[in-house]
Amino acid sequence: MSTIVSVLLPVLLALTVSCNAGAAELSCKTLTVSGNPEYPPLLWEDSRAPEQLTGAAIALLQEILEPLGVKLEVRSLGSWARVQRLARVGELDMIAGAFITSERIRHMDYLLPPFTHLPTAVWVPKSQVFDYRHWPDLKGKQGSTLINNSFGQGFDRYAEKHLEIVGVRTIEQSFEMALAGRVDYVLYERLQGQVKLQRMGLAEEFVSLDVPVSNEGLFFTFSKNSKCNTFEFRERIADRLYTLVDAGRLDELVIEYTARYMSLQP
Repeated sequence: MSTIVSVLLPVLLALTVSCNAGAAELSCKTLTVSGNPEYPPLLWEDSRAPEQLTGAAIALLQEILEPLGVKLEVRSLGSWARVQRLARVGELDMIAGAFITSERIRHMDYLLPPFTHLPTAVWVPKSQVFDYRHWPDLKGKQGSTLINNSFGQGFDRYAEKHLEIVGVRTIEQSFEMALAGRVDYVLYERLQGQVKLQRMGLAEEFVSLDVPVSNEGLFFTFSKNSKCNTFEFRERIADRLYTLVDAGRLDELVIEYTARYMSLQP
């Protein structure tokens, strides 16, 4: 467990057991949700309904909400940066997948437990492999990832002070920049990177270096400005979330939605 998670978990637990309990009946009838559209098989834009997201995270959330009688409204908002901005001001109720950072925790309440843990890899073209054992090995090299992406508080702070990482709108751009020699490496979660590269037809061109830069818990988060963000609702979601995660349901959904994503027409 990372240092930031161990420090913030007591805070998150306090939020979850807040004494401001809501009424017995849920007042939230529709939950508006979005997330990172560059995150298959957990999240991606549905080609059949371009204004919506699909994926294993959405399917898991649907299974959580269905017995509670709450309608799920999923929106695709174009970029991960925009999703975070709209959640901050309360135009979204929930983000379906976010790592913990001190900045985000100021405007989002995190639901325990995390629904998965994701290692973030250093991806490089096979012809440009370099020795990497810890963060300082990235000094003097140019990296790329999504705009406003986080890989855990510890790495984010180190990167801000010591590393050169350019943010782009889509991760495909990052991989293409690496192939063209414009950057030395791409930072991206290992699971999502494998799926994206297979989809791009570049799985044989890249390799993820052995040591991850981080391994962070991924959470459902409520906007602090959401009208649906009540103790009662958080408690019911958390109970269902724990049951499904403990039963291994997300693992089953990841397999199912990986196959769905790979079957899409280019």
